[in-house]
Amino acid sequence: MQYQHGGDIYTQEIHMDYSANLNPLGLPDGVRKVLASCIHTDVCSVYPDSRCGKLREALGRLHEVPKDWIICGNGAADLVFGLAHGCMPRRGLVTAPAFSEYEQAMRTCGCSVDYLFLEEKEGFSLNVEALLQRIIGAAGEGRPYDMVFLCNPNNPTGIPVPTGEIRRVAEVCLQSGTRLIMDECFCDFLDEPEACSAIPFLGEYPNLFVLKAFTKLYSMAGLRLGYGLCSDGNLLERLREVRQPWSVSGLAQKAGEAALKDLDFVRRTREVVGTEREWMRGELEKLGFTVYGSRANYVFFKAFQGEGDTGPDSPSGRDMQTPPKGWLYHRLLEHKVLIRSCSNYPGLNRSFYRVCVKTREENRRLMEYMGKAVKEENGAKRNGLE
Repeated sequence: MQYQHGGDIYTQEIHMDYSANLNPLGLPDGVRKVLASCIHTDVCSVYPDSRCGKLREALGRLHEVPKDWIICGNGAADLVFGLAHGCMPRRGLVTAPAFSEYEQAMRTCGCSVDYLFLEEKEGFSLNVEALLQRIIGAAGEGRPYDMVFLCNPNNPTGIPVPTGEIRRVAEVCLQSGTRLIMDECFCDFLDEPEACSAIPFLGEYPNLFVLKAFTKLYSMAGLRLGYGLCSDGNLLERLREVRQPWSVSGLAQKAGEAALKDLDFVRRTREVVGTEREWMRGELEKLGFTVYGSRANYVFFKAFQGEGDTGPDSPSGRDMQTPPKGWLYHRLLEHKVLIRSCSNYPGLNRSFYRVCVKTREENRRLMEYMGKAVKEENGAKRNGLE
């Protein structure tokens, strides 16, 4: 199976990776210290706590929910697959574009998956009315959706949905017998995450499951640590039954506990991300790209058609694989700079890209390389006309 995500720095020589949406501040100092100290203790030589008791207690205090509403996993993707195998949905709904693991997990269970396409003419914002109509319509046909996945803010667009709208979706899903899975792994990068989180009304909707992760916010992708929140105790117990008991390592649990203590780290992260995201937006627009309304730690944009792009869905001369990647991806790769081509997202094509937000020094270097790529592509287009 071909690798579908960002962060592929292992099969090619990369000097700058802008394809993985990790915190530009890197791993918190407190986490580094705890991990270093673990080498001198028995954390690595004993079985980890399969219930992640201390970590769940800390998460419960953070989110102001009972710890019994929380389950930890080997990254959020571990819980996505656990939900699919624990619930065995027959019919699911995902937005397009969105994180591919939702669809993949449901299909492994023999589930049919429908798309609700986010429209370019609407700036790729979620049309909540259209979503509600799809859910209600499916229930009215006697074929209700068993599971609906929403990413808030969306990946790859970075566009959030307000809490009030999410509550409306949760209510309709409850009436339709539908499990609503809200992926909030990027929510903490928003200026006001509480304005878009479904966690405050978990107790009202037992059909609601919220996914969170340490991967992005705390730059802990290599440690693999995610968690879910839900007030349905039966579902959480079912998840424990279908997943391996020691999915979260002792190192990951200690790192998670340490990360939660550094509240100032989160504040500084939002300041840096907010400032740099808007700076990058302006620079990309200067290069002639169309930039959409991301509020997360990445920027989603559309490039102009290049010399090697003979059409939105046809193979380019540089890459005959399906789906093809666009000219900007290849031009930057020649400089050993990796960005996320969005050509493999349903509903998008080779013209769309996503880049993460890093520090100003790193972002300036990226824009310099992008400027070179634009000049190279424009030169190739002129030569093609001569």
